[in-house]
Amino acid sequence: MLRNYIKIAFRNLVRNKVYSFINIVGLAMGISAFLFILEYISLEKSVNGFHANLPNIYRLLNQNPKGETWPEIEPGWALKAKENFPEIKDFCRFEEGVSKGVVKKITEGSEPFRENSIGFVEGNFFEFFSFPIKSGNAKSLQKPNVVFMSESSAKKYFGTENPIGQVLTLNNQFGNAAYTVEGIYADMLENSDIRYDMVFSLETLKNPANLNDNGWARLDNLDSQYINTFFLLNKGVNHKAFETKLTKLRQQLGKENDGTRFRLQAFANVHLSESFSDDLQTTGNLKYIYMLGGIAFLILIIAWFNYINLSTANSLKRANEVGVRKVVGATQANLIAQFLGESLLVNALGFGLSIVFVSLLQPIFNELIGKNLSIDTLQISPVWVFSLGLLLLGSVFSGALTAYVLSNFNPIETLKGKFNKRSKGAFLRKSLVVSQFTISIMLILGTVLIYRQLKFMQNKDLGMNTNQLLVIQGAEVGKDSSYKARKAAFIDELSQQSFVKDYCASGAVPSRWYNFMTGGFTQPKSKLGDELKTYSFAIIGDRFLKTYGIELKAGRNFTEAECNVEWDKNSKVLLNETAIAALGFATPEEAIRTRIQWDERQLEIVGVVKNYHHVGVQRAIDPIIFYPQNNTTYFTVRLTPDNVQEKIASLEKLYKTYFAGNPYEYFFVDDNFNRQYFSEQQYSKIFTTASIWAIIIACLGLFGLATFTAESRIKEIGIRKVLGASIFSITTLLSKDFIKLVFISIIIASPIAYYLMNKWLQNFEYKVEISWWIFALAGVSAIVVALLTVSFQAIRAAIMNPVKSLKSD
Repeated sequence: MLRNYIKIAFRNLVRNKVYSFINIVGLAMGISAFLFILEYISLEKSVNGFHANLPNIYRLLNQNPKGETWPEIEPGWALKAKENFPEIKDFCRFEEGVSKGVVKKITEGSEPFRENSIGFVEGNFFEFFSFPIKSGNAKSLQKPNVVFMSESSAKKYFGTENPIGQVLTLNNQFGNAAYTVEGIYADMLENSDIRYDMVFSLETLKNPANLNDNGWARLDNLDSQYINTFFLLNKGVNHKAFETKLTKLRQQLGKENDGTRFRLQAFANVHLSESFSDDLQTTGNLKYIYMLGGIAFLILIIAWFNYINLSTANSLKRANEVGVRKVVGATQANLIAQFLGESLLVNALGFGLSIVFVSLLQPIFNELIGKNLSIDTLQISPVWVFSLGLLLLGSVFSGALTAYVLSNFNPIETLKGKFNKRSKGAFLRKSLVVSQFTISIMLILGTVLIYRQLKFMQNKDLGMNTNQLLVIQGAEVGKDSSYKARKAAFIDELSQQSFVKDYCASGAVPSRWYNFMTGGFTQPKSKLGDELKTYSFAIIGDRFLKTYGIELKAGRNFTEAECNVEWDKNSKVLLNETAIAALGFATPEEAIRTRIQWDERQLEIVGVVKNYHHVGVQRAIDPIIFYPQNNTTYFTVRLTPDNVQEKIASLEKLYKTYFAGNPYEYFFVDDNFNRQYFSEQQYSKIFTTASIWAIIIACLGLFGLATFTAESRIKEIGIRKVLGASIFSITTLLSKDFIKLVFISIIIASPIAYYLMNKWLQNFEYKVEISWWIFALAGVSAIVVALLTVSFQAIRAAIMNPVKSLKSD
């Protein structure tokens, strides 16, 4: 019996080649999209999951009275907490950003590299976290002046040489220090939020001589927030209750009662928060994960609807077969078993073809999303098991529905030909077509909106002129007694270049972050609690505003002399409009010449800077305080527009003349701003691809239904032609019912899409309006695509010889 069922199933597939092709390819495309997005979701959900201590590891966060959280902690709190609370089994600290600098082999002539993915880490780093050590002893990191390298970094610096025992120098704000390589670890991959190319022993910074007068970096200080702190708690500790204890300790020992409290976040939740309302900082985005999962499921639904639609339509051709089988004794259970087997066979073939699609298209998908994924990413996990179960359940359901329709025919009616083949299941088919195009139109609307929002952010007036602004990274190597003179000579040479329209040196630049965030600012009329407000701090020179084309709203700019004043002796600041408002000034003019208090110091506001976007436009303009100093972390140059590469090469030659031993690194400000919209660019590509994919699958089904409609009305078409009907009128007759369904889809999709798009736009401080023409564009696009799909079969049927049509059985 089973053998007979299999034979019939294959014969039926071969007999109905068009329907079989559409069904299998449609299912394969739907499953492929599902698997691609499932790869991405699986990676995101698996991040940090490999750490053995994961269930008991918690990240320490600061939280201000407004509910904002950040992971930078004063390093001394880890020591104080361990001394006071037995709930802490161990702790591990590491920093990101503070140690950035230039790394070089001590070998003469070796090439220096500016490294950004490096950090000082606690000596127990590789025991606390589960990063595999390939060679060396993990405990060696407890010694000062030791470095561990990733396998890729070891190959980059030492090639085929054995790196263990070799020496590297690190030049950064802590000076020039030598570190011995004592360990190699496996590359930290995309399934980890902690990713370092090299880790240097934090033990090194315990020696004040290694701080290069950077007292703020002392490991026992409770003042400077710059380090990440993780606690390994004993089993059974209630982390919420423990948060309260930690905050009380902060209030007792903290020098300032600034309203900041401690929060603990489970390391398992650091990448993706537990819910949309989670107020703790995460590195991933759970909303996007849910959104992508929804898209994957919707595309899969379109494919299943296709299969149900075409199978139920095609089943009418087999009505006589069902009638004969029932007459000779086949039960409904026998028929369901046979047709369910056929359905599962089609789903299995679709799944097999989807694996081929995924294998062929994987490189394109990886490039699209900027990640290195593969089918191997789908490791056994609750997400993977649930998704496979969903896939199997959907396949069984779609097959069972088709089998039920087929097996439920009345044998007497089918053999007498008394039932209407066109109307049988018509409502179901129309409902499924409406559902398919509703989903497709919603995806089109989402694609258009994301694209518009992205373009809006890229083209929004930033409040400055970023054209042809080249930023050169300042020197780290060679900051000896001659550095000041070399720096001055380099800037002087810059000013003499004919292709340099303007230039400046600064500690912070637009499109990158600020120097730091700080609080404690008040003015004479400040209210209680105003000192808790946080401000962004940017160190600039007297040429900064002119070079960037940033306007003053009131007052004046810094003078060159004011920028030469030592750090702790300065008494002048500039503030932007947002900072003026945060301090409680009614107008910029009121703020000018007013002295504000910063902890123990008094500062005079000499000018108010017109608001500009220092970072991406996803966030509101921060309150910024500008501080005058001749800081050379960055050199900014405005170039004339022609022969840019030649000018960059000339600047490189000049740079290396004065800062030998430093890598020449640069970026354009406008390019750097666009990189901040990477997430939106990524999701725009995913939405566009998903929309195209969904439309193709829906049109495959529509093409199949149009074929079925034309076949079922072939005699009617022949009679109409004999009576004089034109090709246009017949084409219109066959197409109008499908276009009506698309219109209904537009009506259903529009309000749902509007609600979802409006919710998504709430994530942006500056956003586009949802215009009526977006819905018109999506609707017209869907109608045109549907019309082109249906018209092909309609015209084909309309031009058929009516004699052949009337002779057909």
